[in-house]
Amino acid sequence: MTLSVTQLQLEAWQRIMQADPSGSLIQQASASPVSFQLSNINLSGWRSGPSDPTPVLCLHGWLDNANSFLPLAAAMSTQSLLAVDFAGHGLSSHRSADAHYYLFDYVADLVELIQQQSWSKLHIIGHSMGGMVATALAAAMPELVARLVLVDSLGFVTTAPEDTSIQLRKALQSRQGRLQKHKPKYETVQQAAAARQNQSDFTLQEALLLTQRGSCLLNGSSASITWSADLRLRELSAQRLTIAQATALIGQLQCPVMAIMAEDGIELMQQNLALYQSSYPQLQLQHLAGGHHLHMTNASAVAVAISQFFQQAE
Repeated sequence: MTLSVTQLQLEAWQRIMQADPSGSLIQQASASPVSFQLSNINLSGWRSGPSDPTPVLCLHGWLDNANSFLPLAAAMSTQSLLAVDFAGHGLSSHRSADAHYYLFDYVADLVELIQQQSWSKLHIIGHSMGGMVATALAAAMPELVARLVLVDSLGFVTTAPEDTSIQLRKALQSRQGRLQKHKPKYETVQQAAAARQNQSDFTLQEALLLTQRGSCLLNGSSASITWSADLRLRELSAQRLTIAQATALIGQLQCPVMAIMAEDGIELMQQNLALYQSSYPQLQLQHLAGGHHLHMTNASAVAVAISQFFQQAE
């Protein structure tokens, strides 16, 4: 069942509602906060649009959060959407001290969530890492996914078999280095958003959307703001698929897939497009103007493409 949100989540949601640009987007999308208590973690998010027993599940990218889908939700106000923060992101819980953040663990979280809610034959929209998680979910549990939309996301991040020991070594070193790392601090949310904008392909307006949900106060002081995301998210993964494994996993997909690729997207996705496009059993490909976060910067065009794809199932 959907659980009542915590006081921390309510306070964060109220701050978002009071701040532009996300406050107006939340109203346009008729969005409201939700929280799901799983066996080992709490997943936070929001639902938008009309009430529907089975919403469209929206999965964000690495170090983003559910707010990355607010522009799309406003552009798809007649569609019931559910955007969740992955573990360690946004307002969701961090994993336990002895855990790490492996791609397939996100898949396990979603399987538990879907089964808890008695959903089946979901439509899923996944951006970047969220698309990879959704792809693995649909391949392993085809009965749960009816249609899949990938937003500037194709294939997986892989490691060549001969580089396995090198990848493991780098991962172990990054874990050791985390003990000496600290999150940056900012005086205002606007300063944090400016720092976020400098690392991405969108305007300050989109950066504020992510920052309002992805930042928190330190010691209750408004002069000490930092990121809420778990520092372990920045560690290199010790486990990656090979290209052969990724190709085989993609080949097991049974649902129709649409990939909306950014005309000015990141190099990884351009490489993966050439590498994996032929491996998808049912793939519709569309290129739209924008960078890697085109579902935020070009939400109207992305919404039209997704709506047309979903209508094919009716």
